[in-house]
Amino acid sequence: MDALTITAGPFTFGARFETAAAPKTCAKFRSLLPYEGQIVHVRWSGEGVWIPLGDTDFGLGYENHTSHPAPGQFILYPGGISETEILLAYGGVQFSSKMGQLAGNHFITITDGLENLAELGKRTLWQGAQPIRFEPAR
Repeated sequence: MDALTITAGPFTFGARFETAAAPKTCAKFRSLLPYEGQIVHVRWSGEGVWIPLGDTDFGLGYENHTSHPAPGQFILYPGGISETEILLAYGGVQFSSKMGQLAGNHFITITDGLENLAELGKRTLWQGAQPIRFEPAR
């Protein structure tokens, strides 16, 4: 039940929920599957892409939170001093907004296709928003 397939731009990634470390965040996001959105390149954080979610309230607090996700880690910022968002690191990231440093819940990790992360990031930076879809692995 923890395995996911993520399609972002032209790439497909295998991934897993981090259920033991972030059970509430994983349960909430799992209830939204399949989930579709668009990723855009981050503005303040470094080598990452994000899904802006505005005022979306998932009813979550912090769990397994970090400001420095590793490449292939998704974090969910539940909102507060900046807008709600999901961020994927493809390189070095210090998660921030114009308000300053933030922390998000690490809840998904890419397990397959990591070699395509940098290309996804560069494509998003130079070509613009890319579609993204999360679904249970088949």
